[in-house]
Amino acid sequence: MWDRLAASDPGLLRLTAGLRTVSAIALTLVVLAVLRFPVPQLVAGAIAAMAATFAIREKQRPRQAVTLALGLPVALASVSLGAYLNQRVLVGDLFFVVLIFGAVYGRRFGDRGTALGLVGFQVYFLSLFVGAAPAALPALYVVITVAFGCAALARFVLLPQTPAGTLDRLRRAFRARLGQLFATQLELLDAGPDDADKVLRELRTRTARLHETALMIQGRLADGTADEAAARLLQRRIADAEIAAERLGLLLLTARSAERTDTLTLHLPGAHLPSGGELPVRDGATDQLRRDLAALRLLAMRPAGEASGTALAHLRNRLLGYREEENLPQASPAVQDVFRGVGEAGRAVLGLRIALDGPQDESDDTPATARSREELDAEDVGIEVSEEDEAKPEPTGLGRPTTRAAVQVAVGSALAIAGGELLSSQRWYWAVLTCWIVFINTASTGEILVKGYRRLLGTVLGVVAGIGLAALVGNHAWTAFVLVLLFVFTMFYTAPLSYTLMSFFVTAMLGLLYTLLNTYSLSVLVLRVEETALGAACGVIAAAVVLPIHTDRRTNDLLVDVLERLAEVTRSAADQLSGGAPADLVDKARELDQALADLRAATQPLTHPVTPLRSRRDTARYVMALLETCAYHARSLAATAELLPTHPSMAADPRLRTVGRRIVRNIESIAARVADPRTAAALETGPSIASLLEPGTPRSPRYGRVTDRVLRHLQRLDESVSGLGRPLGVAPEPRVR
Repeated sequence: MWDRLAASDPGLLRLTAGLRTVSAIALTLVVLAVLRFPVPQLVAGAIAAMAATFAIREKQRPRQAVTLALGLPVALASVSLGAYLNQRVLVGDLFFVVLIFGAVYGRRFGDRGTALGLVGFQVYFLSLFVGAAPAALPALYVVITVAFGCAALARFVLLPQTPAGTLDRLRRAFRARLGQLFATQLELLDAGPDDADKVLRELRTRTARLHETALMIQGRLADGTADEAAARLLQRRIADAEIAAERLGLLLLTARSAERTDTLTLHLPGAHLPSGGELPVRDGATDQLRRDLAALRLLAMRPAGEASGTALAHLRNRLLGYREEENLPQASPAVQDVFRGVGEAGRAVLGLRIALDGPQDESDDTPATARSREELDAEDVGIEVSEEDEAKPEPTGLGRPTTRAAVQVAVGSALAIAGGELLSSQRWYWAVLTCWIVFINTASTGEILVKGYRRLLGTVLGVVAGIGLAALVGNHAWTAFVLVLLFVFTMFYTAPLSYTLMSFFVTAMLGLLYTLLNTYSLSVLVLRVEETALGAACGVIAAAVVLPIHTDRRTNDLLVDVLERLAEVTRSAADQLSGGAPADLVDKARELDQALADLRAATQPLTHPVTPLRSRRDTARYVMALLETCAYHARSLAATAELLPTHPSMAADPRLRTVGRRIVRNIESIAARVADPRTAAALETGPSIASLLEPGTPRSPRYGRVTDRVLRHLQRLDESVSGLGRPLGVAPEPRVR
């Protein structure tokens, strides 16, 4: 059960965020209740505690403490201004717009600027929500101070979270998700024709989740490890395990098919598993494969400290034995390839166990296991600490994203204030809150439109729930507060998963808060829906009219960035595989992965199920699947190239540089065409890479095993890049007759 929880919530980040916020609110309510504050001020304390908790995003505890300490005077100043400006409509509205501009502009100063801006906005909103007046300020000062103190107690005492602890939990999550992926591969081995596509969808999902966890670990290595050498070692072992697991899945798909499975099958939603293969069958080789996949899952998930006896050592030795040709069972070539993949996955898991659990008992090692250890040790010695990349110059003025967003939110909020006051002079601020929220973590008009739609849907559903809950709770204040705490937890726990669910819980919680303030009515909740729709509309209008960044422009910019990074990884890997100087390939591959993740998020408006442009949605999904396929093969090339300097049985092949140049040239041609459609770009064609690198090619010697290991990745990368040319409008160059 713990492994399942670790896998569903990597690093327990969502669980910790929910529990910490609930703890801060509960402590605040208890302290204020003991001090006999009335219910409206209990509500104010709950909102202040929530703001003081979720606004802090820094990873280092000292920086969190400083930001929290700075947030208290910001909160006190904000509630004071709110109380004095509540009755001055025009001045108060103008100040609110200025405050919103400053809160969004503050993001350019990093996590601390973002946190202080959030605190200022949320506490000003609090003053509007509870109807703060100057006479109530002394009591509100006490309430907010108590709320910040309880937030500090929850953060630093009750639920402390250190970068090293978070990284440790993320590593456990990676192991759990790796084990789940191996379990799904075992299901694929046994899936019949009716279940194969269902299992394939699960295989795609779990492969993507493993990759997501690897990226999360990458983002926390610097803060969570003792030194950069340890970070580099863990980074390499995580990458090796991820690549080996994905490759094993592809080999299993191929073994189930009548012909070699295209890598695109693992990345394109809706692609069906080719039929007509040799699995599932029951013979000695496949029974052995089932046993070995179960052993691989156990080896991945069981930490060294939880193992006793020689059972795991026996499993490890058996799996690593498949790296030797004489240990492969009698089976078809495709099934033998799966056993080779099991051996490579076993080696990657061994490296991961050593990196995570430290040195282990070697007394039961077989010669094959000893050789794998020697290879891993040689790789560890070869790890070099890289220098920091030079920072790219940032845009200035209105070209800076934070400045543009601040102007857009300010304009949208002004529209929301004007329209909101026409709907209700008492609760107009709901429209402003929605306008503010739809701009958070969005960068294009399409993203804002999708987020506004999701918030409106969640709000409508939450209103329905709020009506029923308010009727059930009645005048039982503490029952309402308990439900509020429950909804706060679920709000934070579901926020990264579904914005609609989060909006549902927020609205249901607000219905309970209105009940506590004795202002609940059906008309109030209906007004909440109207204000939400108005705020979302104002946000979309501001994004579309004021300094707009259209979805096409943003996705094109991010696509060019992905292609440039793909070209860089491919160029560096091919150069190193052909005998060039070592390069920092793992970092380059992870930069490619992060750029691809940014593009995937930006294409959500294009791939959303409700989009009316179905053909465009299918094209966007196809392009993303091709890019993910390219990234997988580029990661594999980079991983093999990193092994080359220390691997005793692999030598460089100078022919790979020429092959790499053709692929890189085609990637650059596509990037140039996306950046400027007027560019006359064409894809270079020619003989297949497999034929260029055949061992029998005249005047080309046999170069160890490196060419054999990378040949398929180069071939598939070349094919995938050529496939990208079609939907992106880059045709092959005309052939000269």
